[in-house]
Amino acid sequence: QVQLVESGGGSVQAGGSLRLSCAASGYTDSRYYMGWFRQAPGKEREGVTAIWPGGGFTYYADSVKGRFTISRDSAKNTVYLQMNSLKPEDTAMYYCAARGRGSSWSEPTGYDYWGQGTQVTVSS
Repeated sequence: QVQLVESGGGSVQAGGSLRLSCAASGYTDSRYYMGWFRQAPGKEREGVTAIWPGGGFTYYADSVKGRFTISRDSAKNTVYLQMNSLKPEDTAMYYCAARGRGSSWSEPTGYDYWGQGTQVTVSS
């Protein structure tokens, strides 16, 4: 049984940093994307970043490029999201997703497994 457990969310002031973690159990397939998505109240879930473990390729939404970094520790089977220079518009529930097989890394429907989410709140 695949489980994705996110942690590391919290409340910070604008300009601050947070690091999210996604610990995966029952899943070690490196052939597909692992990604981070976020969803703010009243908005659709959007892709933030993804990594293709097989090749180490990373992908980012334009809104977070240069501020967020995705990384993976294969020994711990954990994916991280380092978020710097946070802005109030980054406030959302952040979700980890695995086994992304869609044509686009940012398409939520392309992922088979999801975590429960961790809240990130950035105040101005």
